[in-house]
Amino acid sequence: MQKAYRLNEDDARKLSFLYKQSEIENRYSVLPDFGKPESEWEFVEPDAGEKCLNSRIDLFESNALALSVAAIKECVKNFIEPEEITHLITVSCTGMSAPGLDLQIAEDLGLSNKVFRTSVNFMGCYAAIHAMKIGKMICDSTSNAKVIIVCTELCTIHFQKHFTLDNAASSLLFGDGSAALLLSNSITSPNALKVKSFYSEISYKGKNDMSWQISNTGFLMKLSAYIPQLIQEDIAALVKSALDEGNLDQSDITHWCIHPGGRKILEVIKSKLSLSAEDLSCSKSVLSKYGNMSSPTILFVLKEIMEGTKHRAANVFGVAFGPGLTMETFIASKA
Repeated sequence: MQKAYRLNEDDARKLSFLYKQSEIENRYSVLPDFGKPESEWEFVEPDAGEKCLNSRIDLFESNALALSVAAIKECVKNFIEPEEITHLITVSCTGMSAPGLDLQIAEDLGLSNKVFRTSVNFMGCYAAIHAMKIGKMICDSTSNAKVIIVCTELCTIHFQKHFTLDNAASSLLFGDGSAALLLSNSITSPNALKVKSFYSEISYKGKNDMSWQISNTGFLMKLSAYIPQLIQEDIAALVKSALDEGNLDQSDITHWCIHPGGRKILEVIKSKLSLSAEDLSCSKSVLSKYGNMSSPTILFVLKEIMEGTKHRAANVFGVAFGPGLTMETFIASKA
């Protein structure tokens, strides 16, 4: 990033410090530039022109389908065949078109031409929980439903070459990823969780501190340094209200599925809720290995939690944050 932004020595040193403080070890990108020497860069090459929105959407079209299908196949493996999927919910805030990703997936997997499809778009990091709400509504009303949610975000295709604090923060935090979740009333598994309740709130005072806007040169992220403070101010009351909705106390929660929006966010939540380092181990692990992938990230954390709760009782509290400032939660359990 120092080279891509053509930073002077002072700014390069500041950026290096921020990266070291991020606690992110790896991120992934569909862009080949990040795996090539500087002489072979095309997308982030600093002397080339800024990529237009069309070219970025073309990159999404070229890469999102394969990642989404791979995630879905891995998710349903040993449970159902892909063609048994009755409902498909696609989630993304980094690429859109019509016919869109939902139709492309349905055709690629050979789903019924009567499959129920819907899309959750442009909601950011909390969108997977919103999709889970829709999926639970479907399962509550359709006994034989087999609902697939797939969240696919290609954040790095919106890299902006103009060096600003917002662009630097985005290039530091975000990576690409895809995750799928299967919801059903009729499938059993030793590590399956039952979704119990949802709760959400909007903090309007933070509406200008986290945003995701469309521009001629791609999508523009605004991330204010005030966000951790906003979350710190509101998180305790939010968690209390969400626990009340699920008829639980904080002491009943065995696992915390916290969206790792960044190191500072995890730190303020840990402090405000008096959580232990172990409580945040899965969130920190995902942040370290993948960075913030927007909507799939909370599902990556949930996967690590579920893999660690096989044959064990669990009450999982999940929370993610996004533009608005929106705070979405879920509670899921296993006896």
